[in-house]
Amino acid sequence: MMREDEKTILYKGRAVFRKLSLPTFKRQARDHYENEACFAFFTKGEYRVRDQNKLFNVNPQMGLLAKCTNYFYESSNYPNDSEEGGEAIAIFLYPDILQCLFNVETIRSPHMYDYNLRQVEVGRLLGHYRDSINILLETPELADDLLIGNKLKEFVLLMTRKLDAPSEVDFLASMFKPYYARFEDVIKNNLYTDLGLEELAKLCHMSLSSFKRKFRDVYSESPGKYMTRLKIEKAKTLLKLQDLPVSEIVFQAGFNSISAFNRAFKAETGQSPTEFRLS
Repeated sequence: MMREDEKTILYKGRAVFRKLSLPTFKRQARDHYENEACFAFFTKGEYRVRDQNKLFNVNPQMGLLAKCTNYFYESSNYPNDSEEGGEAIAIFLYPDILQCLFNVETIRSPHMYDYNLRQVEVGRLLGHYRDSINILLETPELADDLLIGNKLKEFVLLMTRKLDAPSEVDFLASMFKPYYARFEDVIKNNLYTDLGLEELAKLCHMSLSSFKRKFRDVYSESPGKYMTRLKIEKAKTLLKLQDLPVSEIVFQAGFNSISAFNRAFKAETGQSPTEFRLS
């Protein structure tokens, strides 16, 4: 998702603050650097974020707090977005760097959040913090190690208060504990989307081959056949019970395109969607 025109501030040799331009895109996987957690301010543009069980919006009023997990960004208006794209300021949290900053031997705590991603309202305090990081990114000569370390500690303090965590260490520990949803729940909550098998596997933190094996063990059927069959069943209900255009049914049933829907529907039912609706 990141482009060459991004601006970066390093600390101990690793990127901790980044300002990046976001092109218009359909869907992009989160960029991994290490096993880091992160926070993103979206200073321009409207986006959606999809994890194992949820899809929600982020924008200049709502930032994104993310654990060290897999998720996807989606442009809200794709493919009709006439704007040039968006912009974001990202903060990356690394366990070893934060151990040193908070003078702890290890970041351990039983504290846990039952989510991987969270919308966070950008109020006055976070807004001022975002602006201060933006100044550093625009004038990197001001950013020495002492100042950068203090800005990282300030962010952790702000988030600890914002999320009512018992302490800074409790907040940090929770950020490095991914919340793994049940396999069946991930499939159920993403069934009527246009996610491909590789994307579903990524949400389940599996390789594609492991995902296919697990799917067949659980559902006694290949993922392609199972999901296509259920999507067609939903489309049949929509065709019969609602006066919706086919283009809307394609979207609600989770197909990539009208042509893909028509082919799958014909193969499953022996009729075109129009013939089925009229029968």
